[in-house]
Amino acid sequence: MTSAQQSHSTGPQEAVAPAPEGASTGLVADSETAQQVLQSLRDELDGLDRSLLEVLRQRLVCCCRIGLHKRNHAIPMMQPHRIGIVQERAAVFAVEHGMSPVFVRTLYELIITETCRLEDEIIGASATSG
Repeated sequence: MTSAQQSHSTGPQEAVAPAPEGASTGLVADSETAQQVLQSLRDELDGLDRSLLEVLRQRLVCCCRIGLHKRNHAIPMMQPHRIGIVQERAAVFAVEHGMSPVFVRTLYELIITETCRLEDEIIGASATSG
């Protein structure tokens, strides 16, 4: 797979398996089973979403602690080299796991924007509270 193909990958495909040989193709007869499977998959996705949001919350809390440390030690909020390291690590992970590095980099841009906003608030709080 070329890097161009990797960057436009639609996502992990290994979880999608073809229908077993001899499986029924009757849409009406299979509709109840199909709905049960769909609901089960949606329930799984809902659980993953909860986990994803909880990890994101934990990441933001950690970034707030970093902001406090930066404020207490007069360290500038913006650390461009660190942002590059985080984004590159995420892009490598994406390629290694069949995900779009463009998507993951875009996601991380959003996350980093929010963490910078939080750190900025925390670091700026010292100017207004002292």
